[in-house]
Amino acid sequence: MKIVSVKGMRDLLPADTVWFQRLEDEARATFAAYNFQEIRTPIVEPTELFTRSVGEETDIVGKEMYTFADRDGASLTLRPEATASVARAYVEHRLWERPGLCKLYYMGPMFRRERPQKGRYRQFYQIGAEVLGGNSPVVDFELLAMLRLLLERCGIQDAELVINSVGCADDRPAYHAALREALGARLPEMCADCQRRAQTNPLRVLDCKVPADQPIIAALPTLESFLDDKCRLHFAQLRQLLDANGISYRVDPRLVRGLDYYTSTAFEFQHGALGAQNALLGGGRYDGLTQALGAPAQAGGGIGFALGADRFVLAMQAAQALSAALTAPAAVIIPLSAGELQPALALAERLRRSGIRIELAESGRKLSRSLELASKLQAGYAVIVGADEAASGQWQLKDLSRGQQQHIDTEGLEARLKEVAAAAPAEVA
Repeated sequence: MKIVSVKGMRDLLPADTVWFQRLEDEARATFAAYNFQEIRTPIVEPTELFTRSVGEETDIVGKEMYTFADRDGASLTLRPEATASVARAYVEHRLWERPGLCKLYYMGPMFRRERPQKGRYRQFYQIGAEVLGGNSPVVDFELLAMLRLLLERCGIQDAELVINSVGCADDRPAYHAALREALGARLPEMCADCQRRAQTNPLRVLDCKVPADQPIIAALPTLESFLDDKCRLHFAQLRQLLDANGISYRVDPRLVRGLDYYTSTAFEFQHGALGAQNALLGGGRYDGLTQALGAPAQAGGGIGFALGADRFVLAMQAAQALSAALTAPAAVIIPLSAGELQPALALAERLRRSGIRIELAESGRKLSRSLELASKLQAGYAVIVGADEAASGQWQLKDLSRGQQQHIDTEGLEARLKEVAAAAPAEVA
């Protein structure tokens, strides 16, 4: 019987990984510009971390986590998201004692037992960043500005920033009461999830995606009129910073995030290429999360974001065509016989050490077959190494797109192929 991958999980083949690599490269460069540093947390965490931080009544904790008992009886969970893990590390290692804000980013696999669909898998890849220790709206603004830059670097020009304030512990009770009252007799008409959420966390009713529930949700009171003075001022100052720096946005009073730890600022960048579920990335402020995990008050608040790389790559693919030059070798070196194999190997190693992608053809094959291979690999050039070339150090360089040939020495060949490699990323910028 053939063994295949687990349902909802997939192999990322080279045609896919080139997109993920580009996203990861652009993310690292963008994060570095804003002075973020990488953190790598375990894939397995104590289950209590997610029940306490994400919330026991969330879909993630209630329906989607991969949880199992360890041999010592401890309950462990494959991480379904990373903010809780980063917050746990922040508390465990007392990172608030270091100077300045704690600015961390992460990349890696997460696990949720969701219904598999295009762009959504049970093992999915997430990139995110967290700023811990700061409560100022300036911190919120800088995170949003960084994300706009990341989108631009990935070729996504038309994403819309949507923001809201979801309040804090001081104003939530009155709003929850208003929601329950407004739902009233209409609640039995809504989906089972909304009926459950109305009792446990009414704010999350606003996050419902069931089409039949939308007219009822549209008539519910908004949180804006229930915000306390502190949350209202924070949101106003954030909007002023966005306006002053030319970052366009739309306020959506129905925007909430699906995890219980969010407070104050909530945001999404949305893009039409993803259809009805159009969020490219999202996040928000989570003041109080680290304190709930044992940090003192002086550890401050936090804000962060996450993007699902699987879905984000779909938007990148819709926005641009990735050049084959990013994955094709710059050149295929062709030794014409076994006698030229050693000089061909030495040449290949020198060029590879210069950062040039090189493929070596099998020695002794017909030249026509080796040139055919180079064309199929979409290489820009073939470097032909015969007895005369090996003796003189003047390599025969064939431009496969133009059909032109010339003899060139090693230094000239290296310089030419470096130019090709340097030009490749610019073709998709």
